[in-house]
Amino acid sequence: MKLGALQSLLAFLGRLALVQAKATVGQAIATLENSNSSLLQYPTQFTQNIVPKQIHSHNDYWRDVPFLTALSYGVASVEADVYLINGTLFVGHETQALTKDRTFDALYIQPILQVLRLTNHKSAFTGNGNSANGVFDTNSGFPLQLLVDVKGDGPTTLPAILQALQPLRAEGYLTTFADGMLSQSAVTVVGTGNTPLEGVKALEPRDFFYDAPLTQLNDPSLNTTFDATISPLASTDWATAVGWSGIGTISEGQLANLTQFVGDAHALGIKARFWDTPEWPIFARNAIWKVLAENGADWLNADDLEAASSF
Repeated sequence: MKLGALQSLLAFLGRLALVQAKATVGQAIATLENSNSSLLQYPTQFTQNIVPKQIHSHNDYWRDVPFLTALSYGVASVEADVYLINGTLFVGHETQALTKDRTFDALYIQPILQVLRLTNHKSAFTGNGNSANGVFDTNSGFPLQLLVDVKGDGPTTLPAILQALQPLRAEGYLTTFADGMLSQSAVTVVGTGNTPLEGVKALEPRDFFYDAPLTQLNDPSLNTTFDATISPLASTDWATAVGWSGIGTISEGQLANLTQFVGDAHALGIKARFWDTPEWPIFARNAIWKVLAENGADWLNADDLEAASSF
């Protein structure tokens, strides 16, 4: 705390003691809070005390408040299914769930941009050379991962996604690969679903990445040398790759598959995620989460964010 601010606080406490002979620290705190003192306010406090966690909010757009609900739990990865219709990206699990207001820009780009503007407050104390802060005040270097699950035709949808990201790009908030260098920023955007691999590989510079197939990272038929500059993330279906229900004990073969796929990803500098892990019974879900955490899986894929954040 600056000397002037400290002197102001001490003077305030002194006045409080004169007015209240039995003043307590609790009363001092309450009085300061009620006074809306500038001493208790700082510009990046929007996510104050929220600890980021490597949890992925599966189908995040289903939540009452997309993105912000995940953020409130410290969830550092969110997912939006997008449909390109008449030049606009709409968000929803299927076309019957789409509305004219629930666009990719409205639900994700603009809210993320507004939060980042809060955590990247400009003042006389900040210089032009400062790197971008992320969405979490407690760990400004922890990036948000935004998964874009492309529905419909991938090559047609890709240009629209790149255009939609422009507001974040313009303010330097996107992790980018350019001139042989990967520069991490506040948001890492990864395409999944029908995202075209060849389209992503052709991007230069590249600030939209590809969710690689976790079980095929070394498959020569894909004609791709996967690494974090193309795919910072690799994912696969839990049932197909491992298959354990969470009931009883995981078999040696199932555990070997899990550790092999995670190891393959880590050897390439890629983070591993397993999707569609069972959600019920709860004890089985928790047993799977425990095995994943203990064996190096980087992202916990979850629908129940409250349970995952306290796991």
